Amino acid sequence: MLSATEQSGAAAVEDISRLTEHLFREESGKLVSVLTGLFGIERLQLAEDVVQEALVRALRTWPYYGIPNNPAAWITQTAKNLALDLLRREKFFRDRQTDIAVSVEQWSSDSTAGDLPLFDTEIKDNRLRLFFACCHPMIPAESQIALALKTLCGFSPAEIAKGFLTTEAAIAKRLTRTRQKIRDLRIPFEIPSGPEFSSRLDGVLQTIYLLFNEGYKASSGEDLIREDLCHEAIRLALLLVEHPPADLPHTHALVALMLLDAARLPARVDAAGNILRLKEQDRSKWSRALIDRGISHLGRSAAGEELSEYHLQAGISACHCLAANYESTDWPHILSLYDHWINLNRSPVVALNRAVAVANVRGPAAGIAAIQAIIARRQLRSYYLLYAVLGEFEAQLNHLDAAVTQFLKALELTELKSERMFLSKRIESLRQQIAGTGGAP
Repeated sequence: MLSATEQSGAAAVEDISRLTEHLFREESGKLVSVLTGLFGIERLQLAEDVVQEALVRALRTWPYYGIPNNPAAWITQTAKNLALDLLRREKFFRDRQTDIAVSVEQWSSDSTAGDLPLFDTEIKDNRLRLFFACCHPMIPAESQIALALKTLCGFSPAEIAKGFLTTEAAIAKRLTRTRQKIRDLRIPFEIPSGPEFSSRLDGVLQTIYLLFNEGYKASSGEDLIREDLCHEAIRLALLLVEHPPADLPHTHALVALMLLDAARLPARVDAAGNILRLKEQDRSKWSRALIDRGISHLGRSAAGEELSEYHLQAGISACHCLAANYESTDWPHILSLYDHWINLNRSPVVALNRAVAVANVRGPAAGIAAIQAIIARRQLRSYYLLYAVLGEFEAQLNHLDAAVTQFLKALELTELKSERMFLSKRIESLRQQIAGTGGAP
């Protein structure tokens, strides 16, 4: 058994680990962007390594010397010092060493450094500059997104793999190949213009949306929600929509979608961090200000004849946000929007969400039938929500044993604490019902 001192030390180390993880998420994109601007996009791996090493040094140093007064500035200064050390050692920088060293020295460790505008007419954020560099049309779309999530958002290969429904090893190989392609293509670190801007915009928008989704429902860690990621994604999207070439209907649709979803964040978990389903949420906690802003952007997205996936998703979210309660939700309209969405995107995840709408309109048996009809359902075999949704449908049909079986499968496939607690409670509740009835019909 650990002594009180040992327990205190272990708790301190755990707190430091959480803090450094948070700072890495918050600061890594900015630091990598600034270093990439100095070293060149072909040295992207070097920039990532410097930022990673700064984090490692924080984990090694802070348990002994304590957490600094300004942890973010400490990591930034450490990254700057490491960069300068590399400049002094590497022959590659001999010709440019003086100029780059001066630039690094002038780089403030203040948390707002690197966000100042370079030109009045260009996007004034280093992370967006790197987003566009990562989303070069010669790089496959899935590789663009994976690289941006890793480099700019601090996602691990394991987290990215969950988003793509693939393996961590596959994502690691994809990242390596993508960095090599960037070096081979000599992709410039710049915001493109004209047709080239348009060709990269979709990849940037999709990456920003994936960043938001990771915050809305984290794929790992202790917490279901990471509001910092959601707000960063919204900030980037709002910054982007202010740039005239990106002031387009589908950009406004994405902004609307994220604002409407973010409005419901305060009610998604209870005081203990447990998941609250939509029907259980206290709608008075929803942010009316964010809903109003979201509806405004949704209106601006209606210009022209374009109908993107973001339009449809924002429409679905608006239906939920504008319903006074769960019972008054316009599920037929939501199902209609899902029907349009499935025609644009045959993703099994979209089809699974559509099955929930089907069940709310036509009953749980129809929901199960909709899941069974998913063409690419095999891709969902390792996706815990498939079994969680089936468990809910079976429970609604009073097939209690079948519901427990499905929830147990879901429990095996998720590591997130809040999800495991939710599933465990559902299983326990169903087992109590089975015991009380002497067995399910």
